[in-house]
Amino acid sequence: MAVYRVCVTTGAYLGAGTLDSISVILVGTCGESPKQPLDHMGRDFTPGSVQKYKVRCPAELGELLLLRLHKERYAFFRKDSWYCSHVCVTAPDGTLVPFPCYQWIEGFCTLELRPGTARTICHDSLPLLLDHRKRELQARQECYRWKVFAPGFPGMVDVSSFEQMESDKKFTLTRTTTRANQDDSSGNRYLPGFPMKIDIPSLLHMEPNIRYSATKTASLLFNALPASLGMKLRGLLDRKGSWKKLDDIRNIFWCHKTFTSEYVTEHWREDSFFGYQFLNGVNPVMIHCIPSLPSKLPVTSDMVAPLLGPGTCLQTELEMGNIFLADYWILAEAPVHCLNGRQQYAAAPLCLLWLNPQGALMPLAIQLSQTPGPESPIFLPTDSDWDWLLAKTWVRNSEFLVHENNTHFLCTHLLCEAFAMATLRQLPLCHPVYKLLLPHTRYTLQVNTIARATLLNPEGLVDKVTSIGRQGLLYLMSTGLAHFTYTNFCFPDSLRARGVLAIPNYHYRDDGLKIWAAIESFVSEIVDYYYPSDTSVQQDSELQAWVGEIFAWGFLNRESSGFPCRLRTPQELRKFLTAIIFNCSAQHAAVNSGQLTHWGGGSPQHDFGAWMPNAPSSMRQPPPQTKGTTTLKSYLETLPEVNITCNNLLLFWLVSQEPKDQRPLGTYPDEHFTEEAPRRSIAAFQSRLAQISQDIRERNKGLALPYAYMDPPLIENSVSI
Repeated sequence: MAVYRVCVTTGAYLGAGTLDSISVILVGTCGESPKQPLDHMGRDFTPGSVQKYKVRCPAELGELLLLRLHKERYAFFRKDSWYCSHVCVTAPDGTLVPFPCYQWIEGFCTLELRPGTARTICHDSLPLLLDHRKRELQARQECYRWKVFAPGFPGMVDVSSFEQMESDKKFTLTRTTTRANQDDSSGNRYLPGFPMKIDIPSLLHMEPNIRYSATKTASLLFNALPASLGMKLRGLLDRKGSWKKLDDIRNIFWCHKTFTSEYVTEHWREDSFFGYQFLNGVNPVMIHCIPSLPSKLPVTSDMVAPLLGPGTCLQTELEMGNIFLADYWILAEAPVHCLNGRQQYAAAPLCLLWLNPQGALMPLAIQLSQTPGPESPIFLPTDSDWDWLLAKTWVRNSEFLVHENNTHFLCTHLLCEAFAMATLRQLPLCHPVYKLLLPHTRYTLQVNTIARATLLNPEGLVDKVTSIGRQGLLYLMSTGLAHFTYTNFCFPDSLRARGVLAIPNYHYRDDGLKIWAAIESFVSEIVDYYYPSDTSVQQDSELQAWVGEIFAWGFLNRESSGFPCRLRTPQELRKFLTAIIFNCSAQHAAVNSGQLTHWGGGSPQHDFGAWMPNAPSSMRQPPPQTKGTTTLKSYLETLPEVNITCNNLLLFWLVSQEPKDQRPLGTYPDEHFTEEAPRRSIAAFQSRLAQISQDIRERNKGLALPYAYMDPPLIENSVSI
C-alpha cells in the first residue's frame, strides 16, 4: 500500500470557502489513485484553511502527472464557489510535488492540475499531457472570445461569452437628482450624485478568475461617494454656465487636495511649470528634439530673440539640440460635439520649446493649428498675459485629449487587454510565459469592460465632459493605433527616437529606464532558463500562436507597426516580454494609476488635473484668430462650464484613490513558479526594485516637486484601475 499525503490550501478571500464535496484523483506514469473524498469532521474548506489528507493506493503511481479535483454537491447545500490556492502532494518516498491552482472553481465540475514545474510544449511528449494542453486551451478559447469594439481598435473580450449571473444580481447604479440610494421602477439602484452610470453587470458578469474581488468592487463603487455627495450638496454637479472667477475652482475639492495638486494651483501660469509638465506631468511622451523647424510652423529668429537672449539664436539652438516640438497633429481632423447644448471646439496646436542654459524647458511659441497663415497667429511669451495664457491653455486641452484617449487608454488599457486575451487563449497554465505574465494581466479585462460600459458607451462620461465626445474618441484611438509602432512601445527605443536622452530633470525617463532594466534582467533570467536556444523559441507552437494572435488582434496585422508576428530568438522574446510587463505596470502608473504616495501626492491625473485650467476637458470658444482680444471674461467663457468641470474631476478623484486589493510591481503572492531558479530570479527582481525605490525617495528629498509615480511600491503589477 502506497500512501500519498495531500495538503489543500483555500484562499484567504471573502467567500473563498465552499460547502461542496471535494474529491481528488492522482494520476501518475504508472496509473492513477482511487477517487478519494477530502472530508474531515466539520467544514473543511473555509477561507484561509490548510487541510491535510491521505490518499491510499495499491501501488506507487510513478511520476505524478496530473491531479484531478472533483467539486460535487454535498447533501442539500446549494452549489457555491471555491478558491483553491494550491495543493501539495507528498509521495511515499518523501518527494514534494506542488500543484499550483489559484483559481475560482464554480459549480460542480472537475479541474485537472499539473505539477508546478513550467514546461513548454516542446518539453511534453506523453500523449496524456499533450492532450491536456490541447483541452485546456480549447476550453479557454471557448470562454475568452475576441470581439471588435470599433473599426481600427484592438480586439476586446466578448463578455457575452461568459455565463450570465443570476437575475437577482442584475442592477444598475446611475445618477439621480431627487433620490439617494433608492430603486427606480425598473429595479435600478442609484448612488447619490454620481455623474456616470455604473453598469453593475459589467462588474459581476465576468468569468470569476478575471473578475474584481469583492474588496476591490466595493472600493470602486464607494470611493467616489464623499466627493460626489459633497459636490451635489453644493449644487456644483447641476450648475451650468461659466465660472464667475478662477478662485472658485479651488472649492471643488476643498477637502481632497494633495501636495502636487496644490503646487499646480499655485504655479500653473508659470512658463517653467508649463514646460516641466512635458517631462514629468501626466503625459510625458509628447516632445521630440528637432534639428530644424517644420514648414508648418514658420517661427522666425526675430520672434524668439528676446526669449533666447544675447549670444545665441534660434538656428544655433536647433543645431545644439536644444529645441523641442510637441505636435498635436492627430487632433486636426477630430470631430467635436455639443455639451449642455453648446458647440465645443478642439485645436491641433504646435508648441515649440527651448531647453535653456539653466536646464529648464521653456515654451517659445505656440500655433493653434496645423496650417500657418493670418488666421492662425503664432503666440509668444511676449504677447499680452491673457493671450499667452489662453494659448497655453489650448495646448493643455490638447494634452488632455491626447493623453486620456491615446497615451492612457489606448496604449496601456486596450493593448494590455490584447496581451491578456492572447495569454489566456494561447498559453496553458503550465507554460512559463503564462506564469510570467498572468500577474501582469490581473483585473485588466474587468476594468476595461467597466470603462466601455460607463465611459466609452454612447452618452457615457466621455460624451458628457469632452469636446470631442465618443466619436472623437473613436477617431483618435483608431488613428493613434494606425501610427503606433514597436519603437513607441519599447521605452528606451522611444526615448532614443524622440531625442530626449540628455534632457536634465526628466524623472519619468530616469526612473523608467531603471525599472525597464530591472524588468529586463528578471525576464532575461526566466527566458534563458526555459529557452536555451533559437530553436527552442521557434519550435514552441503555443508561443508562436500567442505572438501571432497579439499581432492580429492587438495591431490588426499591420506590418508597418514593426511589432513581431513571429519570434525567432530568445533575445526577441526577452524584449517583447519586457515591453509588455513595463507597459502593463510602470507606464500605466506614470500616466494614470491611483495611489497616495508617501509624500502626499495622488495619481498624476488628479494631481495635474484637479486645477481644471491646467487640464480642461473641453473648450467653448474657437481658437483665437487674432491677438490682443483675450480678457479674463473671455478666458472664463472658453473654459468648461461648472457641471462639466465637476463631472470630469470626479473621474480624476475616483482613479486617484488608493486601490484595495493592490499588488505592487514584483509582488507575486500566487506562486505559479515552483522551481528554485525562477524563484531566485523573482527575489533578485524584488531586491532591485527595492533599491530603485530607495534611490527615488532619496532624490525626491531634494526636489521642490517630488516625482514618485514610478516608485516601485506605488506601481500596480497590472492595469487594474
